[in-house]
Amino acid sequence: MEDWQHGGFGLYIHWPFCEAKCPYCDFNSHVAREIDHYLWLRAYLAEIDRYAEALPDRVLSSVFFGGGTPSLMDPDVVAKILEHVRKSWPTANDLEVTLEANPGSVEAGRFRAFAQGGVSRISMGIQALNDDDLRRLGRIHSVSEAIQAFDIARKNFDRVSFDLIYARQHQTLDAWRAELREALSMAIDHLSLYQLAIEPGTAFGDRYDKGGLRGLPENDLAADMYDTTQEICEAAGLGAYEVSNHAKSGAESRHNLIYWHYGDYAGIGPGAHGRITMQDQRHATEAWSNPERWLQAVEAGNGEKRRGVIAQCDQADEYLMMGLRVTGGIDRHRYIRMAGQDLPQDRMAYLEDLRLIELTDTTVRATQRGRIVLNSVLRELIGG
Repeated sequence: MEDWQHGGFGLYIHWPFCEAKCPYCDFNSHVAREIDHYLWLRAYLAEIDRYAEALPDRVLSSVFFGGGTPSLMDPDVVAKILEHVRKSWPTANDLEVTLEANPGSVEAGRFRAFAQGGVSRISMGIQALNDDDLRRLGRIHSVSEAIQAFDIARKNFDRVSFDLIYARQHQTLDAWRAELREALSMAIDHLSLYQLAIEPGTAFGDRYDKGGLRGLPENDLAADMYDTTQEICEAAGLGAYEVSNHAKSGAESRHNLIYWHYGDYAGIGPGAHGRITMQDQRHATEAWSNPERWLQAVEAGNGEKRRGVIAQCDQADEYLMMGLRVTGGIDRHRYIRMAGQDLPQDRMAYLEDLRLIELTDTTVRATQRGRIVLNSVLRELIGG
């Protein structure tokens, strides 16, 4: 059994365009006045063919259209991509096909067409249930539009998730508690709940560096918001299965679990990353990030900017970094096969004494307390 099979095989397709660039976003997204959707379709199909030739006979478990805002794609383009995917690989009987959407791009007819074309799950970027905060976050929809979009999605798809950002400017613990309960009242079975991160190179990052981003919560308040999030979601039956993701049993994102269980995934589209195993070696791939440069590269035969073999010790580190994000943790025996040795005993004992990890003969997992400071836990284990 090849190592990647522990996590499965998925396909990520990046659509790089948005209606507007959010000030907190550091993803590879661009605003374009005109887009030739069928030029992009030809490029995606060419890359699918290239990966299918390199990775034949894989059973594909999931397809994820990420962005950018993939709900801006022509539904016919999405349908043709999925038709080609099914011709290129055998698929799991319960193939999960996720498409990210922003509320401003949701129309009933458009979503019906996505569902008819093969999309089975929607991940919606609502981000806040407060109009003032939506404006601060640079979002172009209102709360009422978000709720209307969510209702349209629920009528067309059995599985709908949405994102919220907390630890926002001037946000109180009581306000977040009320907002989270409102979100949970919307008959939801999956929530992605992220603490606002100020990333270098974003508009928020520039504003923060100049002292202009006021009202961000102190670390203690942000930690209280995290703890409150776990408590409220757990009580509602949406326990955390990953640092920022909560779901009812069976509603977890199968695609993201491929990442966290360190499976293989082909990344197609501008800036997309991948991990693929060929001839017993795992490779890291990265596509050209500029959309025009990527299209030119695909036309020349290969959209990848770089590809490199990942050393066994680096694979072990990647597995640890991804696997400790999920509540089940990592398989120690799998880690040892990759690294050639177990994690340092003294470091594990130290972290266990601090109640940041839990150990068994077969697993290492971060506790809820440990997941709050996961980067510090990883520095101890990898640095040891």
